[in-house]
Amino acid sequence: MEDESAKASSLASFKSVFANLSVFQFLTFLRRGVFYSFMINYLFTLMQTVTSTAFLGTLDMVASALGQNLLWGRICDRVKVRAKLIIVGETIAAFSYMIVFLIHRSLIDAGSTFTAGLAIIFGLSILEFFWSMSDVGWAALLTDVTTTETRGRVIGTMNFIASLGRMVGILFAGSLYEKGEGFRNGTIFYIVTALLFVGVAIMLFLLRRVKGRSTTPYEVTSEVKETEGKSTKENEKAYKWLLASLVIIVLGAASINQIILLFIKLPAGANASDYEMSLILSSWTIGGMIASLGFGRLTDKIGRNRVMLLGLGLAIMTPLLYGVASNYAVMALIYGMNGVSFWTIQTVGFVLAGDLIPKNRRGRLLSRYNTVMALSWGPAGILIGGPLADIQVRSLGLPPHAAYINAFYASALMVAGGAILFALKVARAQRRGSA
Repeated sequence: MEDESAKASSLASFKSVFANLSVFQFLTFLRRGVFYSFMINYLFTLMQTVTSTAFLGTLDMVASALGQNLLWGRICDRVKVRAKLIIVGETIAAFSYMIVFLIHRSLIDAGSTFTAGLAIIFGLSILEFFWSMSDVGWAALLTDVTTTETRGRVIGTMNFIASLGRMVGILFAGSLYEKGEGFRNGTIFYIVTALLFVGVAIMLFLLRRVKGRSTTPYEVTSEVKETEGKSTKENEKAYKWLLASLVIIVLGAASINQIILLFIKLPAGANASDYEMSLILSSWTIGGMIASLGFGRLTDKIGRNRVMLLGLGLAIMTPLLYGVASNYAVMALIYGMNGVSFWTIQTVGFVLAGDLIPKNRRGRLLSRYNTVMALSWGPAGILIGGPLADIQVRSLGLPPHAAYINAFYASALMVAGGAILFALKVARAQRRGSA
């Protein structure tokens, strides 16, 4: 009876923790949808150059990678303060957003719009260095509260909530932007700051609740089991190959993120109206929601590698189909399948990382995973997709339609290369280990 009572108490504690984490995840992606959906558009109105605005995601990624890998991951492992890292990171971000707004607004009032754009780019990058402590704490916390039997279902559900929050945020952003006034007068900055403080309150409540039970959030469930038949050294080797394959996959898939937006509007491409383009972009998010909820559970039932290879197959196939879309409805269907592929890779990749990483090194090694996934923020487009398209148009004289199609083919080839590496070095190694 005591064992059953303890199990029931543990289950109730987990459900309480999960509910708080779910609300926090929703607010996080609601905030991102509100702030970043039109930020590039706003920066372009200030700076008037595409290259300058593209540095936002790239510098953010570099700052986040440096913070997580040089500092916060080590602190997370050494001190074991997952929730506190999130609280401190979100609090710093809340105050930093207001500082960035005030600086950028003062520069606009002084007539220095280009400098005001730079202030946002560099301000958000500096912010990201400190804010990345929250990313490390969140990744480690999610891994701690799940087991190998439940991780796929929980992470998939969290990604579904993230997609839902992002979609709601995008809808709000459309009404808040008002041709840049939402940023210029501070409305969007104020809303984002308020959401950050609400997230901090949720985490403080969670921390106090679990302290009252003489436990911590990552002790609610049972310990994560090590993969049977494998040593920690073998797991870390497999993890390195997982990261190597994901680098190629993410760079390949994300290299056309900007190009596809241009292709959708291109007369010789999808030739979509603004309304049709919004439907196409929404289909990507909806596809991601379906994948996160369904494939997260599936990965616990039929295995991580099978679901990952399914996602990789879609990631290879969809770029090859963009050029044959006959209308916006077909394009929306194909782009929705691409959303399925991305979120499948995102979900299963994190689950695999959680399975392979030893508990005492989660902060440092999950920082590396976060860095790899952050390659989709901007570097892939600046280093691969953009130059590849520009060279074909400017130097080789190809029309934009042909150049973009070739970039799609190159993307598929890169993802295929990463998929082969994953199949040979990760999936095959795990099959041998379980044999």
